[in-house]
Amino acid sequence: MNDCNEMKPEVYAYLERIGYEGPVEISAAALAELQECHLHAVPYENIDIVRRIPLSLDIPELFNKIVVRRRGGYCFELNALFGWLLRELGYPVTDLMSRFWRDELNPPPKRRHHVLKVEVGGALYLCDVGVGGIVPRRPIQMIEGLEHQQGDECYRLVRDPEFGWMLCELKRGEWFQLYSFTEESQLAKDFIMATYWCENAPDSIFIQDAMVALRTREGRNTVAGREFRIFASEQVSTFIPQTEAEYEEALRSYFGINLNEITV
Repeated sequence: MNDCNEMKPEVYAYLERIGYEGPVEISAAALAELQECHLHAVPYENIDIVRRIPLSLDIPELFNKIVVRRRGGYCFELNALFGWLLRELGYPVTDLMSRFWRDELNPPPKRRHHVLKVEVGGALYLCDVGVGGIVPRRPIQMIEGLEHQQGDECYRLVRDPEFGWMLCELKRGEWFQLYSFTEESQLAKDFIMATYWCENAPDSIFIQDAMVALRTREGRNTVAGREFRIFASEQVSTFIPQTEAEYEEALRSYFGINLNEITV
């Protein structure tokens, strides 16, 4: 881990953005806390894509969007910047591409999801802060069959002979495929074509309607199109803002997203 006195101001700003107050050290516990803090602070959102604002995967621009402007993003943005943070803190990180199987209507799915492999003390962990749905809130150790109970959620990694590692989730007593990935290291430029497809392809889910999600201590907040859903204490409340001003105010209140800062 980098010495606290040697850390860049941007690293301090990022840690403040996600509300991380733990020790600055390389450990499985610190890594888990960093990931969970991130998921509770930075929303998953595709609003720029829906509004046809081109995305950038360059780290300075991602930092400006997510840390300075306190916006969110989707996997290619969020995991790129989270990977940068971990490297700055001294963690060995490998960028990987994965196939997202959950809710896939025409399997096998395209490789269109960015995940991270992180090494801590000789152990390897899957880290991911770039999914809008329910996913592991803490890193998953890359040991086949090892079950990870996280609150009322449970996950495990298994080996698929064709698609490599397969992350599975336990639901109603059955294991379901979430996403798969191989350990071929990806360069930053390797994600350009995938994100271009997500931003522009007619059959991309990302251009259809707004998708916003954020974990909260009580549950999670989501947006699907115009409908807001607030999950808390095993209850859910839904509402649809009637005006654009109400919609923007709801985004600020429940996700910290200020659309007034968006410029084309």
